[in-house]
Amino acid sequence: MNRMRTSAAVLATAGALTAAQLGLAGSASAATGSAAPKAAPRAVAGCPIDIVYTSRFQINRNGWVTNGGLYFGIKNKSRSTIKNVTFTVTNVKNVRFGRALPKGGKVTHKTSKTVSVFDKTFKGKAKLGFKVNTHLLNTRSYKVKFAVHGTGWNCAVNQGTWGA
Repeated sequence: MNRMRTSAAVLATAGALTAAQLGLAGSASAATGSAAPKAAPRAVAGCPIDIVYTSRFQINRNGWVTNGGLYFGIKNKSRSTIKNVTFTVTNVKNVRFGRALPKGGKVTHKTSKTVSVFDKTFKGKAKLGFKVNTHLLNTRSYKVKFAVHGTGWNCAVNQGTWGA
């Protein structure tokens, strides 16, 4: 019985050290196993929105994200309507975008390095985003940045970055 507890503690410690050493704590991670993609919200200080993105995903041997790509979006935390909202995701390092499918709203700009989605009236408790086929040029080092524009709030345009 004590041997099992010791083994579990050693494995847990080794797993925590490995995650900390790799810098994966709290960031996105690419997996080649069978983990399903999950969306993780990120609160933006002083802003009525949450940024939602895929936190776990799989890549194939050519560097393409499986299961249709990555999801990026925003969620309105307030009950008020925000007008003319544009959410943009831009490549910073080693990411290329393919076909983008909107989830609420409409894709207004799409290149291999930038995707934007727009909604004229972003209602309270609504979601706006897109799923985009994504190619990671380097699976260990990649990054995108988020930008949000709209009228009726006091959010900063630059909403941070995501990646490893």
